[in-house]
Amino acid sequence: MQTLKQTQQREFTKIYALGASRGSVTVTNHDIAGPIDSSDEWIRQRTGIITRQRAGAEQSLMDMAAEASKEAIDKAGIDPAQIGAVILATITFPYQTPSGASLLSAKVGAVNAAAYDISAACAGYCYGIAQADALIRSGVAEYVLVVGGEKLSDFIEPTDRSISFLLGDGAGAAIVGPSDHPGISKSVWGADGSSWDKVGMTGSLIDFRDGKTAWPTLVQEGQSVFRWAVWEMAKVAKQALQEAGLEPKDLAALVTHQANIRIIDELAKQLELPDSVVIARDIIDTGNTSAASIPLAMHRLLSEGLVAKGGYALQIGFGAGLAFAAQVVELP
Repeated sequence: MQTLKQTQQREFTKIYALGASRGSVTVTNHDIAGPIDSSDEWIRQRTGIITRQRAGAEQSLMDMAAEASKEAIDKAGIDPAQIGAVILATITFPYQTPSGASLLSAKVGAVNAAAYDISAACAGYCYGIAQADALIRSGVAEYVLVVGGEKLSDFIEPTDRSISFLLGDGAGAAIVGPSDHPGISKSVWGADGSSWDKVGMTGSLIDFRDGKTAWPTLVQEGQSVFRWAVWEMAKVAKQALQEAGLEPKDLAALVTHQANIRIIDELAKQLELPDSVVIARDIIDTGNTSAASIPLAMHRLLSEGLVAKGGYALQIGFGAGLAFAAQVVELP
């Protein structure tokens, strides 16, 4: 009997380079406090946010995704035609079909690459890294472009006090490729579907079509999500470290989803991180950008020289679904 032929597998992967693009408009707490009957002080105390970046009317999700992708491709020093898959993690691409990733592949020159979107909200980028790692190690692709991108301002109700004041716009991109040593650890991921409705939309597109709801916007049950993120995600972070064979002292950085400064600080406290570990706090002047927040935060740490390439970063995303994913990666 003829033996089935398989692709040649690769043992290890790593992130080669990152790219970033943020919304062009700076929105202060004073700008948004009125509609939610709040103040700059209240927003800072609850979230740590001072300003957030939002896209201008002329700046689309795809504009930001393409800008971030091109930077990552240039820094990686590869030909875009070498990219075997384009993965776009987003909840705000305004078309149900075709995928945003398919359009993005054409914009960056990833000719004939497989292309698909991931809808895992704030965990989407880490889902994408997990999939890129698997695609490359299985031999299906040589390089994978992973992008977390959102234009959340298209889905904000200015009077909503649960989530609207948190949100910003942006895109972060990574090129993942083969490596001669481990650069991405085993991913720890999952979803608590029993809490599917804790973060979500005010209605479906069918409800909107039928006149049952206004344009769907984002809402959340803040206290429930806060408790889940702090207590359950600390367990996931510890498991990811265990899978990587590392201890907190071995890390150079902690890069969590930039949801809320209090969540970030509490996770760092529960992990008992030493002072040598840099904690990403990009949320302070970027806001919560959902799937884009982790690559944007890591890009900033590297570009500002706060961490050195080659060190290890624990990244963990969590959000609507309630989806979560974490892995340790070597800083590019």
